[in-house]
Amino acid sequence: MDRPNILFYFSDQQRADTLGCYGQKLPVSPVLDRLAQEGVLFRNAFTAQPVCGPCRALFQTGRYPTDLNCFRNAQALPASVKTVADYMEEAGYETAYIGKWHLASEKQSYDAVSSLDFERKAIPPDRRGGYRGFWRAADVLECTSHGYDGYVFDENMQKREFKGYRTDCITDFALEFLEQYDGTKPFFMTVSHIEPHHQNDHQRYEGPIGSAERFQDFELPGDLKALGGDAAQMYPDYLGCCQRLDFNLGRLIHKLKEMGIYDNTVIIYASDHGSHFKTRNHDSHLRGSDDYKRSCHDSSLKVPLVFHGPGFLSGMQVEELVSTASLPKTMLAIAGVDVGDKMIGENLKDVADKKTSNRPNRIFAQISESRTGRCIRTSEYLYSVYAPDSDGWQEGASDSYEEDFLYDLRKDPFELHNLAADPAYEAVRASLAKDLIEEIEKAEGMHVRILPYRETI
Repeated sequence: MDRPNILFYFSDQQRADTLGCYGQKLPVSPVLDRLAQEGVLFRNAFTAQPVCGPCRALFQTGRYPTDLNCFRNAQALPASVKTVADYMEEAGYETAYIGKWHLASEKQSYDAVSSLDFERKAIPPDRRGGYRGFWRAADVLECTSHGYDGYVFDENMQKREFKGYRTDCITDFALEFLEQYDGTKPFFMTVSHIEPHHQNDHQRYEGPIGSAERFQDFELPGDLKALGGDAAQMYPDYLGCCQRLDFNLGRLIHKLKEMGIYDNTVIIYASDHGSHFKTRNHDSHLRGSDDYKRSCHDSSLKVPLVFHGPGFLSGMQVEELVSTASLPKTMLAIAGVDVGDKMIGENLKDVADKKTSNRPNRIFAQISESRTGRCIRTSEYLYSVYAPDSDGWQEGASDSYEEDFLYDLRKDPFELHNLAADPAYEAVRASLAKDLIEEIEKAEGMHVRILPYRETI
C-alpha cells in the first residue's frame, strides 16, 4: 500500500461531550460519529496544555511547551526546532496548513505593542514551522475574522479575504488545496479551525445564524449544570459551531471520495482543549475573567480524538487514558517516520492495537497564564498543584508547588468536591504527589517539592 495521506482536522476549545460518539444527544456530529464507528475512538483523550499557543507548539514539535519557551500565548515557535512539517517534507510528503496558526507573534502581554506582532499581518516564511507549500492562515484567526467574514494570508503573504461563515470558508481553502493537488506525493494537510472558540472581541460563541433555535433543547453536561458560568446562554451557539465543524468535515470527505483517495487517507479529528465556560479559576488574574480553559479540570483537558483510515478501521473504542501530546509522534509513524525519543508521547496506534505493556494509565498536563500549575489524572483521581507565588504569564515553571485540588472521579465524576484537605485521602495524595513529581522531572528536568493544601479565604 502507498503511504497514506494524512488529514489533521482540529478544532479549538471543543469539549468531547459535544459529539454524539461521546454521548451528545442532539444531532451535532453525524459525520464524525460515522468515522468513530468505523475507525478508532479514544474515549479518554486529554490535552497536555489547555491554552491555544502552547498546545499548538506541542502539536508542531512533539515537545513540551516549557521545553520550547512557548508555555503561554504570544511566544513564537523557535526557528531552530525541527517540526512535524520538517519531518514530513523530508519523508516526501507535500504539506499544507490552513486556518489558525498562533505561533508567530511575540508579545510581553495581551495588550503590548511589538514589532514581532503578526496577529493581523502576514506570517513570514521563517515563522511557519517548516510548512513550505500551500498556506492559508492567520496567526490569531479571531483577530482577522469573526463568525462571518474575514481574511487569512497565502504562501506569498497575500491577503485572502472571505465572505460567509468562517468554518465554511476555512474549509473552502482546504478544498482549494485538494483541487490543485496532483497526487505525485502523499499529502499532510492540517486544517486548524477556530470554532467553537469564543470570539474574543464579542465575548461570545458565534454559531451559524439559527443555532440558538436549532439547539434550544440542549442538555448541559453535569459540571456546567452544577457550576453555572455562562453556559446556559452560550451553549446553543457553541453546539452550532460544533455542528458546522462536522458538516465541513463531511465536505472534505466527499471531495476525497470524488478524487478516489479517501481509502488511502488517515483522518485525525481532535481539539486543542475544552471549555469550562467560566466555571473554574475564579481567582484568575486574567483580564475580564476571560478564562474558558487554563485549568486542570476535565472540562478543560478532555478532548475528542478519532482516527479513521488505513490502519485505523477496527471499529474500536479505546478506554485507556491517552494524551494528545502523542499526536506528532503518531502522525509521523503513520508517514513511516520513527522519531524515537526525539518527541514525547507514544504511538497511539500501538495503544489501539494493544501492543503496549506496563504503560502508566495516566496523563500529565501543564497549566499557564491563569497560574503556574501541573496535574496528573488517572482513571480514578484528578490531582492538581499550583505555585501560589508564581505569575502564570511570566513564569512557565516553578520548583515549589502547593496542592490545589483532588477529586475522586469514581464518586465525583463532575469534580465538585475537593478532597485535598480530607485526611481520609492522605495516602492517595502522597502517592499521586510522588507520581506527579516523577512526571514533572521527566518533562522539565526539574526536581520539585509539593507542599500540602493550604486553605484560602
